[in-house]
Amino acid sequence: MRVLIAPDKFAGTLTAVEAAAAIEEGWRRRDPQAEVLVAPMADGGPGFIDVLSAVVDGTLLSVTVRGPLGDDVPATVLLAGETAYVETAQACGLHLVEPKQRRPEDATTYGVGQLIAAAVDAGAKRIILGLGGSGTNDAGAGMLAALGATAAGGRLDAGAAGLAGLTAVDLEAARTAMAGIEFVAASDVENPMIGLRGATNVFGTQKGIADDRKPEVDAWLTHFAELADRKTADQKGAGAAGGLGYALLLLGAERVSGIDLVAELTGLKEKASRVDLVLSGEGAFDFQSRDGKVIAGVAKVANDAMRPCVVLAGKVLIGAREMRTMGVESAYSLVDAVGEEQAFADPHGSLAAVAERVARTWAR
Repeated sequence: MRVLIAPDKFAGTLTAVEAAAAIEEGWRRRDPQAEVLVAPMADGGPGFIDVLSAVVDGTLLSVTVRGPLGDDVPATVLLAGETAYVETAQACGLHLVEPKQRRPEDATTYGVGQLIAAAVDAGAKRIILGLGGSGTNDAGAGMLAALGATAAGGRLDAGAAGLAGLTAVDLEAARTAMAGIEFVAASDVENPMIGLRGATNVFGTQKGIADDRKPEVDAWLTHFAELADRKTADQKGAGAAGGLGYALLLLGAERVSGIDLVAELTGLKEKASRVDLVLSGEGAFDFQSRDGKVIAGVAKVANDAMRPCVVLAGKVLIGAREMRTMGVESAYSLVDAVGEEQAFADPHGSLAAVAERVARTWAR
């Protein structure tokens, strides 16, 4: 039996690399002679560098940058020749701030700009940024400030709230500093930055923005866009990572699918063609899994190769009809198998146990 294991992270419990190891361990208990290929995945959010550093021939540059609320945080840039890979969540991720301490209206992407500057200083001419998992909603203004942008009447590095009183924005210094640098924004979010489908109204809740605050916060981002470039705010992907996509578009960034980029770099298509079964997984297999997430991307590759795709997830929150529409044959829940308490207390062991059960059905 030949098996490809290509999971996403299990948010809050296992990285994609750890999840893949647990699935392999469980599968081999039942099928020790299996030929197993492992390809941990990411869609541009947390785990982007962890996954790519295993397949890209490069070096890791350690950097200390400003976190979303001003504290110093460690981050890493992956350098491969003149190309640099940046995981923006390392500088502005939601996971960097404890839930009770979150102040999304004050959170800044300044540290992302510092990561970009470090990559440029190291000789990068092409910077690929994974967008996702952000705890910020500042239209990328902080990133632009770190690269030299200036403003009057407010602050670009003080989160969305700092944009309220702006009277002018000047991006010239940032654009000059980044002249000749090619930016690629790896994300599967297609939302504009502002409006009902924008960053604040669609993604604000998960970052801690209360419903009654959304109109004002969206108005701050709209005001900033009117001073910087209103038309770009309506482009697809401008709303990614709390508007960080918008700021990158202002610098001339190209948008690519995060999962497609990682799939290409990991050789997922070639690996899928060599196996009998593809296994993927994530923390919660739900309706959001359809929208450019890892499972949807892996399932598409498996279907293109005419191989069945099976999912292992912390929770399975969609029915058989919906999962088959995505190209997933079957899904197994850790919570249903071992209980929620055990799944969180021992995520590695629980995932391995479920993988062993999957092997009982699918191994041949």
